[in-house]
Amino acid sequence: MAVDTSAIGTELSATRLVVDEGRLRFFAKSIGECNPIFTDRQAAEAAGYPALPVPPTFLFAIELDRPDPFDWVADLGIDLRHVLHGEQRFGYRTQAYAGDELIARPRIVDVYAKKGGALEFVVKETSVVRADGELVADLKSVLVVRHPEVGQ
Repeated sequence: MAVDTSAIGTELSATRLVVDEGRLRFFAKSIGECNPIFTDRQAAEAAGYPALPVPPTFLFAIELDRPDPFDWVADLGIDLRHVLHGEQRFGYRTQAYAGDELIARPRIVDVYAKKGGALEFVVKETSVVRADGELVADLKSVLVVRHPEVGQ
């Protein structure tokens, strides 16, 4: 089933997350980050940071903190068994730290097809701001939806 292009412009539910030191340590270790500024508060402070800095790709995980992080995909009628993560981009504006309350505000900005409809692409942009409204980063992700029933 084709993704309805009327989804373009849809604002999805925002996600709030207070960044926790333990979570940052776990994330840094899980991605193999060895720089102690991401896991040791004293090392971060010695390097001039006010707290543990958020590792570069951590912001992607904010939306995964929702009770059902893929409900919007199902709402579009997409079968998760046919979804591939196609692209992820980060545009950083300022550094985030442990203790910050971050809000991720995603919206669907494009839906298009290739290969005669066998592949569809859903482009989502997410603005990540602090609770005071300061822009931290702009994220872009692309989901690829395979339609195996469509001949190529």
